[in-house]
Amino acid sequence: MSGIDDTRHMSRALQLAARGLYTTDPNPRVGCVLVKDGVAIGEGWHVRAGEPHAEILALREAGPATRGATAYVSLEPCAHHGRTPPCAEALIAAGVSRVVAAMEDPNPQVTGQGLQMLREAGIATESGLLQSRAEALNPGFIKRMRTSRPFVRCKLAMSLDGRTAMACGESRWITGPAARADVHRLRARSSALLTGIGTVLADDPSLNARLDTDEAVQQPMRVVLDSQLRMPKEAHMLSLPGRSLVCCTDAADVEKIAALTDAGAEVHRLPAENGHVSLTALLDFLGREGVNEVTVEAGATLNGALLQAGLVDEIIVYLAPLLMGDAARGLFHLPGLEKMDQRIKLQIVDMRAVGDDWRITARTS
Repeated sequence: MSGIDDTRHMSRALQLAARGLYTTDPNPRVGCVLVKDGVAIGEGWHVRAGEPHAEILALREAGPATRGATAYVSLEPCAHHGRTPPCAEALIAAGVSRVVAAMEDPNPQVTGQGLQMLREAGIATESGLLQSRAEALNPGFIKRMRTSRPFVRCKLAMSLDGRTAMACGESRWITGPAARADVHRLRARSSALLTGIGTVLADDPSLNARLDTDEAVQQPMRVVLDSQLRMPKEAHMLSLPGRSLVCCTDAADVEKIAALTDAGAEVHRLPAENGHVSLTALLDFLGREGVNEVTVEAGATLNGALLQAGLVDEIIVYLAPLLMGDAARGLFHLPGLEKMDQRIKLQIVDMRAVGDDWRITARTS
């Protein structure tokens, strides 16, 4: 089969994988296409944890015709027993002759072992086709497997003069309807939404994903940093479906913990640093909770602390064509940053119009 055909079929596998963008956590988004004599005979994508993997669904669709086929998979087939049996074994049993993976699985339980199992069974294997596209689908899963911490994304909306709220705190709405709808899609792909207690007290946010389509969404975990437990029992998010976590320090009042637990919150005590919840301890905790991608929707203090601690992977800024004045609030609180050689350099990886606004995506490294 030609390289052009390989690329076409892998592109289809990646399109299928993207259908699980809002539902697969804590698992990766994976798609699979089975091809025989140049024709796709089976397709599948992983929908949610505990359900069949993409390869299994594609094999079911193809049936007996699978023997001698090529499998295009956006992620190396698994070789270990988790909630489901190994996909590598299923491909071997089905009699495929070739497996092309976009990338190796970063999971230490798998890395290279799935492809090795296939090769030992006499199946030709290749890896690396459209790898960058495959990695872009699963930045959180990849990072969590490699570092035990989630991928951290700060989402901000600002005016043309770099302001996120008026001096009084008013910020609704800086951006237009199209940008706000885009934010909900960003939320929907996130494992967790992180904010600080200051934002909760000021705005009483819902922190959920509300899409204007019928697409299935696994609601992200809501996480509030609240060292001294000032979280109101009446906070709106506590009445919504899904998990609401409040992270405090060991010094937090036991009676407040009990009251918030009764109100529907999960309260977790984490190590403190300078009187506040340790941000590294927080990310370690979220990694243990199976969180792949964290979207931060907070004020300048928490955003700045995460950035200065080197814990931010990506920044998404929605830029609105308006001015708010120099007395309004900025994006990041960065004390000590005074000279040009102290500046924090970013790499802009995407810029596009979203309605009347612009969305800028930048990486920190």
